[in-house]
Amino acid sequence: MSGRRDQLFLTCEHGGNRIPSEYRHLFRGAEEVLASHRGWDPGALTLAQRCARKLRRPLHAVTWSRLFVEANRAPTNRRIWSSFTKSLPIEERRGILAKWWQPHRQTIERAVGADIARGRRLVHVAVHSFTPKLDGVVRNADIGFLYDSRRKDEARLCRRWGAILRDLDPSLRVRYNYPYSGAADGLTTWLRLRHPQTSYLGIELEINQALVGGKDWRRFQDNVAASLRELVPSR
Repeated sequence: MSGRRDQLFLTCEHGGNRIPSEYRHLFRGAEEVLASHRGWDPGALTLAQRCARKLRRPLHAVTWSRLFVEANRAPTNRRIWSSFTKSLPIEERRGILAKWWQPHRQTIERAVGADIARGRRLVHVAVHSFTPKLDGVVRNADIGFLYDSRRKDEARLCRRWGAILRDLDPSLRVRYNYPYSGAADGLTTWLRLRHPQTSYLGIELEINQALVGGKDWRRFQDNVAASLRELVPSR
């Protein structure tokens, strides 16, 4: 493990389903899809904000819809554009990237670089949520930790985090690199290419949207915050 002091760094890339006013005409009649898991990650921003408040850490969040431009994809990835925006002229898409996508990415890169330069190893937790059922298949997990399995420190950190959470709530179904691969294109993958694991660990926290708004939703949020406090204690 690194000898650097670990510091928590929080982001949320799918925190809302807002569409900028000048592009709302592209989404006429799409209210249902924008409100669904395709348009955003329900519950993710609420959880991220609660963790930020309880742990007194800043939060960098995106609140425009992933269907407008996907904040968790590289600009060269065709999936950065949805069926609503992929047919826009290339110059207009470049303008969208410059005005909406790049500011978030550049803010994150600067903040990460500045903290690393101060001798800290960042534990970056990007908060997401997943739909309980996709294409008829039920997801059998409450929490998924996504990481790059080639980075052993990330794997160890996630296993420890899972153990802490299960101690707080033994009923939680915890899985690793589920329901997605932690090495797929995303903000954490982008940052791993720029920083070694001695200075940066990138974890995507995925929570089941079935938990959001339920009777134990507040307790679940508090447990996630408490587990993070134990995992990355402030000093």
